[in-house]
Parts: sequence; C-alpha cells; structure tokens
Amino acid sequence: MSNQGSIERFYRAHKGEVLAFVSTRLQYHDEAEDLVQEAFLRLLSGVRPISEETISSLVYTLCRHLIADWYRRHTLRADVEHRLIRQLSGQTDSAESLLSVREITERMEQGLAPLPKPCGALYRLHVCGGMQARDICQATGESYKTVEYRLGQARKEVRKQLRNVS
Repeated sequence: MSNQGSIERFYRAHKGEVLAFVSTRLQYHDEAEDLVQEAFLRLLSGVRPISEETISSLVYTLCRHLIADWYRRHTLRADVEHRLIRQLSGQTDSAESLLSVREITERMEQGLAPLPKPCGALYRLHVCGGMQARDICQATGESYKTVEYRLGQARKEVRKQLRNVS
C-alpha cells in the first residue's frame, strides 16, 4: 500500500480534527491551517513507509513539533522587538515604540523576502540572534566568505526597505 493513499485517506477523514488540535494550541487560525498543511506535505514528501496504524500518531507528533517551532520563532521575534525598543528609546516599553519596532521588523522581513532563503536566514541569525559572522560560520558550516557575501546582500535589501520608514 502506498504512503500517498494512506495519507490522503487520513487527511480527508481527520483534517478537521487535526486543525482543531493545532488551532487550540496556536490560537491563530491562518497559521494553524498553514502548519497542518506543512505537516501533511512533510508526510507526503517522506520516503519511509507509513502504516495505517501509525499515521495518526505521526501526524499529531509532527504537528506538536511544528507548533513548538512556531512558538520558538515567535518568542525570538518578540524578544528582539523588546530589546530594540529598549535600545532605541532608553525607556520602558510604550505602545508607540512597540509599533515602530514592529514596523521596522516588517520592513526588514519585506527586504528579506526577495532574497534567497539562505541570505535571509543568515541575516536573522546575525540581527535577531546576535551572532557574528564567525559564529554563523561555525553554526552553519559555511565558509566565512559565503556568510559575509550573503549578509552583505541581505543588508543591502533591508536598507532599501528601511529608507522608506519615516
């Protein structure tokens, strides 16, 4: 029996249940739908055989991992926003400064959007993670020149977006 057939049957029969499971833990319906789609896409792209008995456990485990990843990224972004607010204003968090940091973050993401994923990922490690180029080289296994080039490309694109911020 093929994986694709088993996965399709499970998807049709249990998509609503899986979506409800993810939605209650994520509280963002659009993001929850994306995570459910990602889970099933990963299952479909896998090469290991999946049995009818284990597919349910596999789907829910995969969704739990994707939810944890989502929260990890979301928490990192919130921490960076708060750190930027404190650095820029030197004061406690205000609604106005939080909005301006969010706008800057959105512009940064818009600047990274047209770039290849490796450039954006390295730039986020540098800006959000506070990692230097050498640290990124060690973490990713890429050469120093490659990391510097990609960071340079990302900086250029983000600067273009940030010039429009008033």
